[in-house]
Amino acid sequence: MPPSLSARSVSGDDLPPISNTHSTMKKALITGITGQDGAYLAEFLLNKGYEVHGIKRRSSLFNTDRIDHLYQGPHQKGRKFVLHYGDLSDAGNLIRIMQEVQPDEVYNLAAQSHVQVSFESPEYTANVDALGTLRLLEAIRMLGLEKKTRFYQASTSELFGKVQEIPQTEKTPFYPRSPYACAKLYSYWITVNYREAYGMYACNGILFNHESPVRGETFVTRKITRALARILLGLSSCLYLGNMNARRDWGHARDYVEMQWLMLQQEQPDDFVIATGRQFSVRDFVNAAAAELGLSLAWQGEGLEETATVVAVDADKAALAARGKALTIRVKEGDTIVRVDPRYFRPTEVETLLGDPAKAREKLGWKPRTTFEAMVQEMARYDLELALRDAVVEDAGFTSFKHEE
Repeated sequence: MPPSLSARSVSGDDLPPISNTHSTMKKALITGITGQDGAYLAEFLLNKGYEVHGIKRRSSLFNTDRIDHLYQGPHQKGRKFVLHYGDLSDAGNLIRIMQEVQPDEVYNLAAQSHVQVSFESPEYTANVDALGTLRLLEAIRMLGLEKKTRFYQASTSELFGKVQEIPQTEKTPFYPRSPYACAKLYSYWITVNYREAYGMYACNGILFNHESPVRGETFVTRKITRALARILLGLSSCLYLGNMNARRDWGHARDYVEMQWLMLQQEQPDDFVIATGRQFSVRDFVNAAAAELGLSLAWQGEGLEETATVVAVDADKAALAARGKALTIRVKEGDTIVRVDPRYFRPTEVETLLGDPAKAREKLGWKPRTTFEAMVQEMARYDLELALRDAVVEDAGFTSFKHEE
């Protein structure tokens, strides 16, 4: 079970039913609702009284862990949270859902969003990330919803790629460096085009990296916090990473979905950078997460030979991170727990990304609430909680699930 997504979290049982008195209730359609941003946004909108519809792909395994606490069954009268099977590669399906829901707001958060995977599956990435956006916009246009439905497109800081200036603003030229970023470049401009060609309320949020305890486990930040928590308890021995010098502007997904909503509440559509304006390296993130778990690291070597070794273990700090749960620390001073593996380098690296959110601050009054340090703490503590469960299983003589990279 994921942690409560917000301080004002709701559950499916808490949601009031739809009735005739809710005839003016806004309807939102979220693609990618089972992902990190989709889960936070769904809860955010439900707290604001929206009727929320989400599109999820069919899977042989359950893929709704992040939103199960919001679920309302099909037999519940007047439910406010509804899931539809769909896929951004299926235009007919998207038109049917759009026609059925008649949404006031569409948030396109679905994507094949892993940069490294986009090099391995470039055609699929282009089909979903680029043409998927076109299919949604066309569905709105074909159904005559141009004046009713407002459209938010989740763009990405990866558009800046080989950055042309630091920091990056809404006016910084794009220079994408991956199939993912190239697909998102099409999505960005087709959103602008439909806004200008058809008068649609359509806008881009250029999101810089944003994380949380429910971030996908293969993304570097979650990979770090999960691996270090398991290393602390002796469930794993080493964390392997790629470019330790890559620098990113990391914010919290909970803060960023509020900005997505704000963008659709303005009189005129516009594009905005969503960022913190602070930058840290991958190495910085490792150090921050390790410190939260009571580990002090010393770094040696450069490039492929770089490693991090434990030089001190603070049992009291680790106990604080465990929040009262018993833990047995099995990592010790002198253990080398971080190494570089060349397989995690991209064919074309993006060395630095730093956003300037001044426009969002000035026009929308938005600013991130969660600091980098608080975000890392939240993630590390959550992954330690999960690792402690596995440790109990191992200590009882059973085999726990082996988390692979």
